[in-house]
Amino acid sequence: MTRLSLAVSRAIARVTDSALGPYQTAVLRIGFSLTWLLFLLREYPHRQELYGPDSPWSWDLAAQLVGSNDAFTVLLWSDSQVWFEAVYALAVLFSLLLLLGWRTRSTAALFMVGVLTLQNRSVFMGDGGDNVLHIMSVYLVFTRCGQVWSLDARRARRAGEARARGERTPDRAGPALWAVLGAVLLLGSLADRTDGDWFIPALLWAVWLGQAVWWLVGRLARTDQPRILLDVVANVVHNGALLVIMAEACLIYATAGWYKVQGSRWQDGTAVHYPLHLEYFSPWPSLAELFTASGTLVMLVTYVTVVVQVAFPFTLFNRRVKNALLSFMILEHAVIAVVLGLPFFSLAMIAADAVFLPTSFLRRTGRLAARVRERLRPRADAAVVPPQRRPDGAPGGPPAVGPAEAAPVTDGVPGPRT
Repeated sequence: MTRLSLAVSRAIARVTDSALGPYQTAVLRIGFSLTWLLFLLREYPHRQELYGPDSPWSWDLAAQLVGSNDAFTVLLWSDSQVWFEAVYALAVLFSLLLLLGWRTRSTAALFMVGVLTLQNRSVFMGDGGDNVLHIMSVYLVFTRCGQVWSLDARRARRAGEARARGERTPDRAGPALWAVLGAVLLLGSLADRTDGDWFIPALLWAVWLGQAVWWLVGRLARTDQPRILLDVVANVVHNGALLVIMAEACLIYATAGWYKVQGSRWQDGTAVHYPLHLEYFSPWPSLAELFTASGTLVMLVTYVTVVVQVAFPFTLFNRRVKNALLSFMILEHAVIAVVLGLPFFSLAMIAADAVFLPTSFLRRTGRLAARVRERLRPRADAAVVPPQRRPDGAPGGPPAVGPAEAAPVTDGVPGPRT
């Protein structure tokens, strides 16, 4: 009983003391925001046909569907062209800010609003990756995804260094952003624009009130106890959301694998052959012909795909097997992106897979990226190595300095003594 109680106490301490998987959630943040940002930029010339007034799924049809399923979208607040252009531009901006990790708690909520707004406006525009992005954008709101590889992490580090020097760093951008978001939420509520789906408006209000409580505790609390309590709550919410994200990824692969098992084309090993010869999924016909030239290769890829998807959830507790299957799935999605012409579906799935990547691998990748960045852009405050100088009194050197004479000072740095 003592061992059990100790194990339970350690588990509780681990869940409450820190936000687990900071590198994994940072990759999720970067991956999903980059996927959505690239999609919006790629489809910018076609935005009117996808989500705007020229869409085959008209504004009236979208209003009728949203009225029946209570989906959340701010595009139906107005059928104005100016409103559509503003919402699309803001969706691009929020994706970029989340990618950079600026005010991630607020921008994650705004990123979710942008994703749900556009996708719920035209529900038939997508390739499967939009469903993953739709779900994960909601989960990201509950995570502390800006602890590493973000502007938030850099700002927190600089604030800690300033506090160590006894300096105060006023935060003006945070309260200003909070006030603007609160005004928009209040206006939307008063105008009865959030009377459909109750969950998303309630989540936005919870994020807004949570930010206010966090700021007030940091400013007014005389002891560390209230801030510690808020940290514990945030860690528990983050860890719970991370667990749900992992379960969701496993569920996606498990259901896909078991549905494939029931298909006759997957059973006879020919399923991979058919999508490679569909005109819609053949941006490179010669490459598709190369892949399907060998019937043995097609059969192996078909069976291995099913086996990996079914077996992956059962390999999470074996690190080596899990990493091997994870590498295969990431490689498979990369091949799908090129051969079938589904880059955004593959990016979304690779981002979801990243939650299972080893922390050591992500840290090494981060250090490698930092070294590459330093080589491409040398730091402005890097120390300059002074040129080699000859000894005093040597030919071509400065005159000898007497024992009682001090060496000159240049730019505030004392010169060498002899």
